Amino acid sequence: MDKLHLDKALTPEGWRDDVTLSVGPDGRIAAITTGAAPPDATRIRGIAIPGLPNLHSHAFQRGMAGLAEVAGEGDDSFWTWRDWMYRFALALEPDDVEAIAALAYVEMLEAGFTTVGEFHYLHHGRDGRPYADPAELARRCIAAAETTGLGIAILPVFYAHSGFGGLPPSEGQRRFICDLDLFGRVAAGARAAAKAYGRGGFGIAPHSLRAVTRDELTALLAAFPAGPVHIHVSEQVKEVEDCLSAHGMRPIALLGDWAALSERWCLIHATHADPFEVRQMASAGAVVGLCPVTEANLGDGLFAGVDFKARGGRFGVGTDSNVAISASGELAMLDYAQRFATRRRTALADRGRSTGRTVLEACLCGGAQALGLGTIGLAVGAPADVVVLDAGHMAFAGRGGDAVLDSWIFGPSAGAVSEVWVSGRRVVDGGRHVARSAVEVRARAVLERVIGG
Repeated sequence: MDKLHLDKALTPEGWRDDVTLSVGPDGRIAAITTGAAPPDATRIRGIAIPGLPNLHSHAFQRGMAGLAEVAGEGDDSFWTWRDWMYRFALALEPDDVEAIAALAYVEMLEAGFTTVGEFHYLHHGRDGRPYADPAELARRCIAAAETTGLGIAILPVFYAHSGFGGLPPSEGQRRFICDLDLFGRVAAGARAAAKAYGRGGFGIAPHSLRAVTRDELTALLAAFPAGPVHIHVSEQVKEVEDCLSAHGMRPIALLGDWAALSERWCLIHATHADPFEVRQMASAGAVVGLCPVTEANLGDGLFAGVDFKARGGRFGVGTDSNVAISASGELAMLDYAQRFATRRRTALADRGRSTGRTVLEACLCGGAQALGLGTIGLAVGAPADVVVLDAGHMAFAGRGGDAVLDSWIFGPSAGAVSEVWVSGRRVVDGGRHVARSAVEVRARAVLERVIGG
């Protein structure tokens, strides 16, 4: 049994000095002790915090980061950004998808994320025909996770329509579209690949209420009666208006009418939830998957986070379009968005509590629930996922305890992550992923060909 000795660590019981984790062959923490480092332990100097779940990612979109920032003739929005994304998605071969995903996953690990929920909807060939293995591209994402050591919950997406009421898909969506039978084969292959990877998990993701009918959603939930269910919902004002026009209900209320919301659900964005829908999500125990950096980039709007949290709502963060990949950046933007909305500071913290500690712990719990991870954190039974902050970094000068978290998230802390361990194995050393050089070479060749060619 391997042993990791942490100089300082944030445990479920609070901050502790001289913590030793005993890591079993399955990569999980088998025991925790305090005191002097055992002679056979690997000494980890620095400030150890739990690895953060990234509950929502479209890995291939990392390759187009920064390409959709030229102003158009009209007002730009999510819908104009989506046109850029469709064109980029149509250019990629399987090797390209794997190379870009590996780059995104390296950057996630260097940032402090140790598991990703891959909301995977790029299924078919460039001409829209399924591969011989319908789960080819899901397997490529899992292969990228295995190459980098990142935990992954693969969430194959059911996408059948272009708009509410079962509208036929557009040509630009041809790589996404499945009927229920084809989706079943995609999901079966994705689940098998996830199971074969020791840090793989599985759930399903009806893309949105624009992309699935009531009957299709009912059939999906019957075919997959357990495990996480993720869905985009109420991200855009136009989406809400179109839903009201087609069904006479707002999207989250409509979802609750079509399906029994519960703890297995993760509602991505929920930006334009009204007060009734906020209460509905909180009372169901569903997780809201917030992607603050992407939501800002796309001009989505501001989620009613303070009200949702006050009602016991659960939430986590994701990197979504991967326009920027930063665990501390997502956590900072999460609270900053609520500061914009409420016009007060430390909007999500309870009185007298650290904002950094509050949002980190909330997103650990919400992310774990959304991805079906079970026990998480530096606790017995959890994966030995450890993020180490450099105690000598200037951001932490004179600071200890929760002030370290506040300074990491809200201070000038670039380069503060020195090591990352996943399942008891070091994958980031000196702030750099151990496979970064090889991953960069492969991804650079892809991007220069796809974008520059």
